[in-house]
Amino acid sequence: MVFKLINATEAKVGTNIVVNGVACVVKKMDVSKTGKHGHAKVRIEAVGILDGQKKIFVVPGHERLEVPLVEKKKAQVLSLGENNASIMDLESFETIEVNIPEDLKGEIEENSNVEYWDVEGTRVIKRKL
Repeated sequence: MVFKLINATEAKVGTNIVVNGVACVVKKMDVSKTGKHGHAKVRIEAVGILDGQKKIFVVPGHERLEVPLVEKKKAQVLSLGENNASIMDLESFETIEVNIPEDLKGEIEENSNVEYWDVEGTRVIKRKL
């Protein structure tokens, strides 16, 4: 599900966009000047929200980019497993199973609060609160 469409020149650093079906965050952006009869070109460096892979691409300035729906929510950790955690959303009280990122494995304990992101239906823990 796409939240909205924007022109490539409207994207700024920190904007979420979809690149090859993967939700990414724009980290760097360069806009070239137009030629006599040409169009502006936009060079975008983006990093995947879920996988952390870097993507670099060049598109015309009028190219339409998709902006994904990214919801940031808070939850409480109910139980921990080897690589996953059972968390409860603090607004809807829904219980969810999510994977724990490698960099947060030592920090997260039971009964602690975390921030998780729902990116187009995929949920991932981003930080401990």
